[in-house]
Amino acid sequence: MKRFTNLFIAIGGGVLLFAAWPVSPLTLLIFVAWLPLLWLESTIRSRKKFFGLTYITMFTWNIATTWWIWNASAPGAMAAFFANSLLMCFPWLGFKLVKDKWGDRWGYISLIAFWMCFEFIHLQDWGLSWPWLTLGNAFATHPEWVQWYEYTGSSGGSLWVLLVNVFLFQHLKNNFSNDGRKSYRKLIIGVTILFIPIALSWFIGFRIAKGSPVVQPNIVVVQPNIDPYEKVATGTFEGQLQKLIATSEREIDANTALVLWPETALYMDSGGLSEEELEKKNNFLLNPLWGFLKRHPDISLFTGVESYRRLNGPTKYSKEFSGQFFEAYNGSALLDSSGASAFYHKSMLVPGVETLPWFLKFIDKWFEKFGGTTAGYAKQSDRTVVNEKHGYKIAPSICYESVYGEFMSKYVRHGANLICIITNDGWWKKTPGHKQHMNYARLRAIETRTWVARSANTGISCFIDPYGTVIDPQPYDTNAAIKWSIPIVQAERKTFFVRYGDILSRLMLILSIIIVVWRLTVKIMEKYFKKKFPALQGELPQKHRSTDL
Repeated sequence: MKRFTNLFIAIGGGVLLFAAWPVSPLTLLIFVAWLPLLWLESTIRSRKKFFGLTYITMFTWNIATTWWIWNASAPGAMAAFFANSLLMCFPWLGFKLVKDKWGDRWGYISLIAFWMCFEFIHLQDWGLSWPWLTLGNAFATHPEWVQWYEYTGSSGGSLWVLLVNVFLFQHLKNNFSNDGRKSYRKLIIGVTILFIPIALSWFIGFRIAKGSPVVQPNIVVVQPNIDPYEKVATGTFEGQLQKLIATSEREIDANTALVLWPETALYMDSGGLSEEELEKKNNFLLNPLWGFLKRHPDISLFTGVESYRRLNGPTKYSKEFSGQFFEAYNGSALLDSSGASAFYHKSMLVPGVETLPWFLKFIDKWFEKFGGTTAGYAKQSDRTVVNEKHGYKIAPSICYESVYGEFMSKYVRHGANLICIITNDGWWKKTPGHKQHMNYARLRAIETRTWVARSANTGISCFIDPYGTVIDPQPYDTNAAIKWSIPIVQAERKTFFVRYGDILSRLMLILSIIIVVWRLTVKIMEKYFKKKFPALQGELPQKHRSTDL
């Protein structure tokens, strides 16, 4: 059994990460989840062997936590599991390289910097972006612990997790060494780092005056509960539209200002709706929609729509059909009785289905539907606020865009006072996926101190206040409409995170670059001196290795 000990430790690390992840009640395990990998690094000299065991940990974590992707696309799931696990190994390999050369202090500093640099890159639009497992997301079900995300964003949570793990490991390593010395300094530091942010969060929550409720226009969120595969079936659009309208009218009253329908609520099997059709109202299949809006002329409808627009010439994302160029969008539209007043096109596209980097275009035929949409969409580069006629300034979020903290904060920086999330998580079926997705939105509310209205096709639809409190969540696989009064006024102040973005991750990116450049410079200089002055090699000083953080 001894020959398998390291394998069991590696698997155990992945299991700990999974056990700590939403929606598990064992969130505190995240503060010891990296100890197995840290232990393996300290006992294994071979970098190749350590890399392989690290991959096992990451692969275990990815499969155990996001296995539900398989329900949407088997090829997409396998690609995500293998690729994301591999990418997660490189910060740890860099950590071992630095630690072997420069000792413990710089090794652990590099681990924190490299991992947070990896997470930051994964939050950018680079073609294989998949930030679902960002460490700071682990606290999505405990907003009372992370009210300080309004300053740091979720990257602050990642730093929190890494620091506690490193100091606890240092305590264990030092106290289980053979020299018999005992020290509790690292343990005290680790426990202090663990509890100070929680105390700070409670203080922030206490000092923020939530005020008394006032009468405001209300928002109706619709959860039609339409099977995703039925949604894309031929000849089902008319029935789906009637269901959306009937569900909406159950809750609409004289104070309703805005109605939300989910992602691709307006989806035609013929290939989508022309945006000109929505602007000019000249598609007879939409007559029930215009009739609904005419009956409620004061209401705005924000809905998901699979749409396209004809172009005069080719663009980066355009397709050609019968000599005509066009772009297709997984988008949204703001409608009222006069037609469409604004459109938004999903910007953070799902890897493998909605987008692929140029170096993976050869496998695009392998991927099937994932996240409720089809491949080949164009995207929007700017974070333009959607202005609703009653005064709501909407930050639109389609599908998993709400996982991107800094991305969503840019809307609020530009004046948004309401985050509208429209999604179709039904492809994942009744799995932890749709619960994790909803809870991540709580972090966006805290980071921006902005209300969230969330319309999910099959659930969970809800409202979330600026402190991360979930209001009136609707169970999965339920047809429902919910209503809540949300203030139209601008927030009195923009949070530090909204004003300045993810500064913490950028600092870690700079630190990572400095470490890498310095390491390469030292390596080049060593080779130079060995070649130039071979007779002096025995006189060169030995590398100093610090054993203390």
